[in-house]
Amino acid sequence: MMGGAEIERLITLLGRLPGFGPRSARRAALAMLRQPQTRMLPLAHAMEQAARAVRTCSSCGNLDTCDPCSICADPARDHGLVCVVENVGDLWALERACVHRGVYQVLGGTLSALDGVGPDDLNVAPLYARLEAGGVREVILALGTTVDGATTMHWLHDSLLRFNIPISRVGQGVPVGGALDVLDDGTLAAALMARRPA
Repeated sequence: MMGGAEIERLITLLGRLPGFGPRSARRAALAMLRQPQTRMLPLAHAMEQAARAVRTCSSCGNLDTCDPCSICADPARDHGLVCVVENVGDLWALERACVHRGVYQVLGGTLSALDGVGPDDLNVAPLYARLEAGGVREVILALGTTVDGATTMHWLHDSLLRFNIPISRVGQGVPVGGALDVLDDGTLAAALMARRPA
């Protein structure tokens, strides 16, 4: 134990975050503990506020403080162009790159036989509802090129054929085995611009 149970608990909780291991969790905890009034308490307050205010958009699955989210509610967005992504991190990556001016559909995962994730576990019902309502001109499948991503893309492509609208997928720039939320903005832009029919 280094400094008591409270510090150990803080390090343990930080270590559970993506990108944090035991060392980085200790460094982050130490940095906050050195300046609790300016670093730790504002962070704790912001986390509490976010936990209370943030909700999942019923239209697309994005995280926001309003429902529908600010992207879905924006009349300047092209609601006829729907980009399907695996998770909110992928949506945020595409938004950061400023390459998609349409709307999104967040699946909330990919098909995975090993993890027991089937079609009913994916957030596709809102997408089907949008397509049935009309007005969608194209669906872009922007899933990672992992085995599960490719499986999901094939399944989704087949399930969308009945709507008789163009389906494309991100093209060059996304490496095999790559995840969208770790790619740089230029690679994301190239991938979205070079999309092709699925």
